[in-house]
Amino acid sequence: MSGIDALNKLTERYARAGKKLHLRHLSVDCRRLLHNAASVIDVNIIEDPEYLVATERR
Repeated sequence: MSGIDALNKLTERYARAGKKLHLRHLSVDCRRLLHNAASVIDVNIIEDPEYLVATERR
């Protein structure tokens, strides 16, 4: 929650300056959490890589 609070404070500062905060390469969970802040945060999902979990097969 402290990370979300920090992002909230940053976006408020940027909004007062007439700017937007751009976040990229976010996980699906992060994008879901930030969805409600779309008016001040630009979530770029087009350029985000797909993160895979490595598995060992034998």
